[in-house]
Amino acid sequence: MKIRILVLLLTISVSLSSCFKDMDDTIHTASALDIQNFIYRGLNYYYLYKADTPKLANDAFATNEEKENFLSGFDSPESLFDFLKSPQDRFSNLFPDYTVIENALGGVSMSNGMEFGLVYYPDNSRSVFGYVRYVLPNTDAETHGLKRGDLFTTVNGTQLNENNYSDLLDTESYTIGLADFDGTNFILTGETIQLNKIQYDENPVHLSRTLDINGQKIGYLMYTSFTRRYDSQLNSAFAQFKAEGVTDLVLDLRYNGGGSVETATDLASMITGQFNGEVFYQQFWNEDRQLENARDGLFDNTISDGSSINSLNLNRVYILTTKRSASASELVINGLNPYINTVQVGDTTTGKFQASFLMYDAPAPQFSRQHASPSHTYVMLPLVFKTANKVGHTDFVDGLFPDITLRENYFNLGQLGNPDEPLLAAALSEITGLPREQERGFKQFKEISGSEKSSPINEIMLLDPK
Repeated sequence: MKIRILVLLLTISVSLSSCFKDMDDTIHTASALDIQNFIYRGLNYYYLYKADTPKLANDAFATNEEKENFLSGFDSPESLFDFLKSPQDRFSNLFPDYTVIENALGGVSMSNGMEFGLVYYPDNSRSVFGYVRYVLPNTDAETHGLKRGDLFTTVNGTQLNENNYSDLLDTESYTIGLADFDGTNFILTGETIQLNKIQYDENPVHLSRTLDINGQKIGYLMYTSFTRRYDSQLNSAFAQFKAEGVTDLVLDLRYNGGGSVETATDLASMITGQFNGEVFYQQFWNEDRQLENARDGLFDNTISDGSSINSLNLNRVYILTTKRSASASELVINGLNPYINTVQVGDTTTGKFQASFLMYDAPAPQFSRQHASPSHTYVMLPLVFKTANKVGHTDFVDGLFPDITLRENYFNLGQLGNPDEPLLAAALSEITGLPREQERGFKQFKEISGSEKSSPINEIMLLDPK
């Protein structure tokens, strides 16, 4: 009996091994042409600006062979994708590894905690200096005592310039050289700090507090990304505002490059609450998809996990912006404008009013991760619809313009959440009627880039899967 059982087990083991071997044998590595077919198929189906590219027309090719010959003429998936993009498209992207963008959309990325901007020197030398916008908690930057407003001019002992900053700062470890500015020249302090990146999970509710200004309760929220996985933390911040009797809100989106459409809708509903079920935004897809896919986005009363939204029922809101405020940040501003007094303080925004969703090499119309081909890891994030607010305002390619224009002074940034910080002070002055100190005479320099440029989700507005 024991021998028979042993023989049976060996037989099953061999059979299973054979099955696994057969299944492995059926998974092949995709060729460039396989991936290019996926790219073409997805853009032909969903691309917002399909009409701008004649080769994406439904009748562009008389035969499948003609189409295959066209696709074979490109040396890489990236070159095909670039060719098919419309000249008016600044934001569609193709990624060779979908795990990187999936992690980023969930709030996880490689970071040393120093969020920075890069600016040209004022002497036309094409040299560049960096300034620290803010520091993430529990990171190398915080451990080393970096703070908002710190300046640096060198990385690994090399002066930053317009040609080398990407190579120097995109590495996992580097050393910055701190500097001071005397109004004319940058002077190295002699202090250097080595920063190491780790996989970091960022809570986008960076700072939330209630300010008491002469007895008036004013909420301040610095929100850095519309990350759906942190919706409950965002909702909790509004619960705290309600509990503390907040009657006005300053929403700081100055460094927020966007994210989830659903979270943007929820945030607008937290600010208000009295418009549940009314149109927050409209969708406009390509001609083939409009009738089937277009849906109005409505103010709602629950977040993604089903919890009730904590609404403030405000009739006005003050929103701080810079040129780095994009996509979902702009959706909140544009969507609220027809309903409440939406006062924008700071600088003009990016001008991103289109949304995307992740498209995997899977059957239409879902192009879903669940049914993605196992033969490669390419994923697309093309523009698939544009948004308009209730009254139809859209196509703001030059951005949304502030009601109160005030640009950040790199040499006098102030501390975030402090009533004296220049942008916040301007909003508080409008709310309370109290005077504020006017900053005069600082020269505007040209900002060239920043830490957000290394993020695959910068300036993304994502339609969440249902």
